[in-house]
Amino acid sequence: MVQYDFLDASFGALADPTRRGILERLRAGPATVTELAERFDMTLTGVQKHIRLLAEAGMVTTEKRGRVRWCLLGTAVFDREVAWLQRYREVVEERMDRLDAFLERTKEQEP
Repeated sequence: MVQYDFLDASFGALADPTRRGILERLRAGPATVTELAERFDMTLTGVQKHIRLLAEAGMVTTEKRGRVRWCLLGTAVFDREVAWLQRYREVVEERMDRLDAFLERTKEQEP
């Protein structure tokens, strides 16, 4: 059986609006845990739990510089997830192409 544990972690991480907000904020550049806690009106512990889940999904990395922990977007965010979704998109597009061809054939057969 094919394992998709990474999907569980990814979609679980994305299921929470705060975590999506953290990702959106990190698009603009690195941020400290303190900055994220202030932005989302959370405790440091609360924001760290969100960051841990994002890090487990490979979406965020952290690094300590002195006494400050910085958060950055992961380097390969969503590559695996997009590849997984793309396979299903291709199946749907193939089915739609076959439906379109069928409709064209039946349209030509109308009196």
